[in-house]
Amino acid sequence: MVSTVKKSDFDEMRPGIKTPSKETLLTPRFYTTDFDEIAKMDISVNEDELQAILEEFRADYNQKHFVRDAEFEQSWDHIDGESRRLFVEFLERSCTAEFSGFLLYKELGRRLKKTSPLLAECFNLMSRDEARHAGFLNKAMSDFNLSLDLGFLTKSRKYTFFKPKFIFYATYLSEKIGYWRYITIYRHLEQHPEDRIYPIFRFFENWCQDENRHGDFFDAMMRAVPETLNDWKARLWCRFFLLSVFATMYLNDLQRSGFYEAIGLNARDYDRHVIEKTNETAGRVFPIVLDVKNPEFYNRLETCVQHNEKLSEISQSNAPKPLQLLQKLPHFASMGWNLVKLYFMKPITMEQGVVR
Repeated sequence: MVSTVKKSDFDEMRPGIKTPSKETLLTPRFYTTDFDEIAKMDISVNEDELQAILEEFRADYNQKHFVRDAEFEQSWDHIDGESRRLFVEFLERSCTAEFSGFLLYKELGRRLKKTSPLLAECFNLMSRDEARHAGFLNKAMSDFNLSLDLGFLTKSRKYTFFKPKFIFYATYLSEKIGYWRYITIYRHLEQHPEDRIYPIFRFFENWCQDENRHGDFFDAMMRAVPETLNDWKARLWCRFFLLSVFATMYLNDLQRSGFYEAIGLNARDYDRHVIEKTNETAGRVFPIVLDVKNPEFYNRLETCVQHNEKLSEISQSNAPKPLQLLQKLPHFASMGWNLVKLYFMKPITMEQGVVR
């Protein structure tokens, strides 16, 4: 079958180099933090666990895993039309997210080398993993005649500053939700190989173990710095980051449900499973988690999905920008209100997550 979507259908900076997707509230972000504050942290209360995790990183279980094999050496024109667009978008978003982790961890490793060798080596080895992931994804994009200029991304993307404890919350959840996303897709395709439209999914089982180990590192870091978990402010921030990560994933995936249909998954069912598993996992360290089995939780997320669809329609209309902004305001307001209501839903207390 001849593809109906050729590389010229994507915006390119130069031949074969895809123009990065426009940054929005829902796109993967690049982060920076207060490196000096992390350097001053006393991690002695949990240093043994961190040392054990470092030994796992050193073992480098996936050293020879991310190697392309003969199955990649074929034409992928049968993935065409809208499916092709969504798949390239999936690869780009995943690559950008992995590369974001690489940049943050690499800089942390460099900055902490003299003050905290243990943490520096952990961050450097996590950056190694993220670089492999990003490179593997970018190479996959080349099968569709495109790739990302990661050097350009490094210089052109805006960097969001997060205090260290916010970095811990956000990256812990990002790594753990990444684990559940990858392993859920892998297990589905293991049972339904007819839906495995591209060989990259065969690598997801080992891939998700990297994500899991990275999440365990940030779990150990939070336990080493008890104030990130055991006061009233920590409870509020845990709720905020859980909701932010879950809502962002839900809105993104429902906007791209065609990708999940292409691999035999229902985007809503997939997201609900991933959210519930990630929430359950977070309960092992966070003092509270969200009541994601309360019907109100998904009812309000669905309302946000509807308003997000309206926002997309308005953005794609030919209306003047000032008029578009006026048209968007009520949708932004309703989404904001529903997210606030979700934030103030009664959470579930996880006493075992509190560091005493």
